[in-house]
Order: sequence, then structure tokens, then C-alpha cells
Amino acid sequence: MAAKPNAIVAQSGGPTTVINASACGVIQEAMKSGKIGKVIGATNGILGVLKEDLFNISAEKPETIAGLKSSPAAAIGSCRYKLKKMEESKADFQRVVDVFKAHNIRYFFYAGGNDSMDTADKVNKLAAEAHYDLVCMGIPKTVDNDLACTDHCPGYPSVAKFVAVSAMEAGRDTEALCTTDTCTILEVMGRNAGWIALAAGLAQREPQDAPHLIWIPEKPKSRKQMMNEVKAVYKEFGRVFIVVGEGMTDEKGNVVAEDKSALSTDAFGHAQRGGVGEILKTWIMEDVGIKARAQKPGTNQRAAMHFASATDIKEAYLCGKMAVKNALKGVNGKMVTLVREKGRQYKCTTGLAKLSDVANGEKMVPASFINKQGNHITKAMRDYLSPLIQGQARILMGDDGLPQFMRFKRKPLKTKLPKYL
Repeated sequence: MAAKPNAIVAQSGGPTTVINASACGVIQEAMKSGKIGKVIGATNGILGVLKEDLFNISAEKPETIAGLKSSPAAAIGSCRYKLKKMEESKADFQRVVDVFKAHNIRYFFYAGGNDSMDTADKVNKLAAEAHYDLVCMGIPKTVDNDLACTDHCPGYPSVAKFVAVSAMEAGRDTEALCTTDTCTILEVMGRNAGWIALAAGLAQREPQDAPHLIWIPEKPKSRKQMMNEVKAVYKEFGRVFIVVGEGMTDEKGNVVAEDKSALSTDAFGHAQRGGVGEILKTWIMEDVGIKARAQKPGTNQRAAMHFASATDIKEAYLCGKMAVKNALKGVNGKMVTLVREKGRQYKCTTGLAKLSDVANGEKMVPASFINKQGNHITKAMRDYLSPLIQGQARILMGDDGLPQFMRFKRKPLKTKLPKYL
């Protein structure tokens, strides 16, 4: 009797609070299906496949696997490794297929963003060319919320909730001490799109509430325009709270702050963005003449499980689960999407999109979500985002008063191929 085919699950790109929930959905659904042998983890994404650095997730304790739903970051391990075009590096692609063959892997589940879907799409096409029977399924992941073909991305609702609450809390600090700390600038993630920065707009229930200004890449502004907006808010409230996306651009479309040095540029050619808050701080003190303080939560915003959205966790798990269900039906070369059904009551189901469509697309913030001044949100944005941040993550707490996060024992699979990389 032939052995059941194995499945491999891997994670790629920047971690989120809920990418592990998606992995949990994949693992639990695959193990209970009865149609899959082992569920294998690839340490550090596609790098783990190339290096044959694999471990048997099926051998982990059930409570460890269940603990994925309440643990942040990428428990299997992530990477930003770029597979070159097939004609440029046939060796990489052949290595992937060789590793899959060696371990009887017939299902490939890859959680990540645009670049990760590009990787999954390339692997899928190579397997077809090599006449190797492989099902490739993508699972959406990105805090930036810029994936095409899906209403929203798992990971975004939780970072949105964290950023909104951060603006509320820091905003009250500025309000209390505005005679000394008059202006606060909160710099958040968002390489090309302003989804994260705009989420902070939920914090403003009244005009005096923070944030007073939100600046995003979709609405470029000159230094003069920004400083005039600061002056207007300061005149009205005697204090200013600004949220700015790291990818903010000037009137010429140039990114205000990014580090293009070799160590700060990833394999996909993306320069590390960040530092716009400090630049704005200098401009405000020079042009407006008030004290400004710049701060940034950094990776905390994408790993803050203590304030993750319960809705986000539920939907992330669903994406992983449906990836397996569809794969076992023979669906191939697709990414699971989240579909918002019409109606006054929020309801979300799943759909499917071609990996190639996701890899080559980018979803920017719609104009209807941004006010006419280009510095805050509209009711449409509130209506879009409010259902996504509902509920609170349930976290297992230790006796020391701190969260307990899971960690795999990682029983390695025996290597069967020569060393690579």
C-alpha cells in the first residue's frame, strides 16, 4: 500500500500576530483529513526547503499546535529569500522539486504577502513543467493590507487595533502635558500604502481626540503643506498629534525617509523605510516653533498579541483551514481570499484568487476612505474597519503574570539530499 502524500507548510515575510493561527488551521485540518501523511514544517520559509531544513510538525503535541492561535510572529520560521526567474536560476527551482520528491511532499502551503505568492506561483509552474504532481496553495498574510483580490488581509485587523489604541493612549499623554510636549508624531508601518496609518483614525471620536492629522503615501504633501496643517491644528487645540506612515512621500512623489544601504535592502530590492517621524519632528520645531516628540512602535505593532483582534485570529485560522480543504478537492495555484458579504451585518467568507494575480497586484487605499484634505479617514473607512477589530485575543497566562507562547520541539527530518546553500 502506497504511503499517504505529505504536506509542507511554510511562512514568509514579516511576521504578524495571526500568521501562526493560519498555520494552525493548515496543520489541524491536514491532520484530521485522513488523506495526508505527515505535516512537515520548513524552517524559515522557502530557505528551509532549499536547505532541506525540515521538521515533523505531526509529531508535536496537540496543545503545542493549538497554542499557535495565541502566539505571535512566525513559529515555523520566516525569511525574505527571493527565488530568481526560472531562466536565471533553474538550480533553485530544481532543488525545491528534488526536496519535495525526496520527502513525498505533494501539498505546499505558503503563507505570506505579494512576494511570497510570487514564490508559490513559480514553484507551482516549475512542478508542472517537471511533471511532478504538486498542489500549491497560498495563504494571505500582511499587516500592510495591500494584497490584491482579498477584502482584507489576516494580520491587518490586529495591527489596526493596536495602532488605534496606541494613538488613543499617547494622545491622552500629549493632551495632559501639551504645555511642554506640544506635538507627538507616531510613525507606523506601511511601505507603499496607508492602511495602517489610517486605522489610527478610529481613535478620534471627537475633533479634539488624537490623531488630529494622518499622513499617508497615497496623499503626497510638501513640507509647507504639512506645516500649515500643523499650525492650523495647534491654533485650534493648543496641541498636535500626528500619525504618519513610514512610506510617506513628498509633493514630487519621493519617499521622505528610507535607508538604501546594502544591509537595509532585502532580497526583493526593498529599501528599509523609516525615520520620517524624526524628520517631521525637526521640521515642526524649525517651522512651527513648538516642541515635538517622535516615536515608533516598530515590530511591536505586528507582534502585539496582547491586543490582537479575535475576529482576525478567527479569519486567519479559517484561511489556513480552507487552503487544505480546497487543496484536497484538487484546487491548485490559488490563494485563499477573504470575501465580505453584502448586508448591514458583517459576515466574511472565503474565496480563491490566482497566485499570479496576487503576486502582480497591489491594493492601495480607496479615495473614498480618505477625507478631502488628505489627512484623515471618512465614515466609509470606519465602516470598513470597525467589524475587523472586534473581540479580544484569548491568551494563556503563566504564573509569572506574563503570556505563555508556544515553541515547537522541532524533530528534524533526516536529510536525503546533498547539502545546498
